[in-house]
Amino acid sequence: MDIKNNTANIVSISRVFVAFAAIGLLFFPDSVCAYITSFVLTAIAFAMDGVDGYIARKYNQSSELGSVLDIMGDRIVEASYWIVFAVLGWLPVWFPIICVTRAFTTDGIRSVALSKGMTAFGDKSMQTTAWGKFICSSKFMRISYAVAKVAAFILLILVHTPFENIPAFGLLAKIAVILAWIAIIFCVVRAVPVVAESGKLFEK
Repeated sequence: MDIKNNTANIVSISRVFVAFAAIGLLFFPDSVCAYITSFVLTAIAFAMDGVDGYIARKYNQSSELGSVLDIMGDRIVEASYWIVFAVLGWLPVWFPIICVTRAFTTDGIRSVALSKGMTAFGDKSMQTTAWGKFICSSKFMRISYAVAKVAAFILLILVHTPFENIPAFGLLAKIAVILAWIAIIFCVVRAVPVVAESGKLFEK
């Protein structure tokens, strides 16, 4: 692999392993150090999601492969956190079920779109309506979803860090759950245009 011309793709793949390391540390519930490290690695993993896109645009490394790797990385990282949070009892099991169902649905449709030369985002986006492009591709929607998701994830880790009793954590825990609900609602809403506009992909 030409590393110089595939930096963005390498970042996309690497952040999955950073997230896995962060998640693994959550299974040391008595270790403050493990949870703080997980907190930091989680923030880094999600920051890398923006870094790969920046590199791709700045150094003209955008490609269909890059688009697939970016979405694949998003799905793996996001689903892994929802699943682990449910396993640990921090959130209801419905969160990962909704996330995984949405991922299979949208990515199945997008795989058909890719076979027809369309991508999830960018100039070849499968979204053709203004509202579909806004919900799926606009900076406002993508940033709002990312912020809600990242804030929920890092707050959930923070409030479960085994510090001595900290009164403020009660309020932060409630905020974390609210943000998790906002994030999962965003997750569903951003799938609506993909499903709604998929009919054209199956026309003869």
